[in-house]
Amino acid sequence: MTETEVASTVHVVEDDGALADALSLLLMSRGLATTTHPSGEAFLATVDASWPAGPACLLLDVRMHELSGIETFERLRARKPAMPAPVIFLTGHGDISMAVDAVKNGAFDFFEKPFNDNRLADRVAQALAESQSRLMQADSSGRIRTRLERLTSRERDVMALILEGKLNKIIADELGISMRTVEVHRSNVFSKMGVRSAVELARLLENIKD
Repeated sequence: MTETEVASTVHVVEDDGALADALSLLLMSRGLATTTHPSGEAFLATVDASWPAGPACLLLDVRMHELSGIETFERLRARKPAMPAPVIFLTGHGDISMAVDAVKNGAFDFFEKPFNDNRLADRVAQALAESQSRLMQADSSGRIRTRLERLTSRERDVMALILEGKLNKIIADELGISMRTVEVHRSNVFSKMGVRSAVELARLLENIKD
């Protein structure tokens, strides 16, 4: 088992205990850690500010007795707009249209019951890889925002004009400061942001995700 697999968790949200157990056994046979939740409410109760601690995905039944899978998905998306844990819906034939709509709204995929075990397990592995990518992106965005917070108000002004491709003389004229002061601010911006050029700065800021 790899380090990534050890850190990964598949959350099975299913009110049919027999199916939940079968899914857990299937995924554990692939070396994937699983945790089961008997309802959408029970799962959402585990979602706090630091969730998930590592790569994760959800197997979420569309039709459950209390909170439906679609409602659970919507509440999770409201709490975690970046969806760090991709959602795979399990659906009966009559619920396919709802599952398709959910995919259009950010769900990772859906499987109609009865499903092919190997195909589902393969897709779960892909969802966990996607989760890891999303978490890495969020971590990168957080580090970039930390760097941005170190900039002074004037350095932010200069940075904005640098990103517009303006030369030092134009920046100095627009901000009413000397070229030497612009050069100092430009140097500080590049140093604090960890870049060497305006092109690198622009590329860095493209990595920020809301």
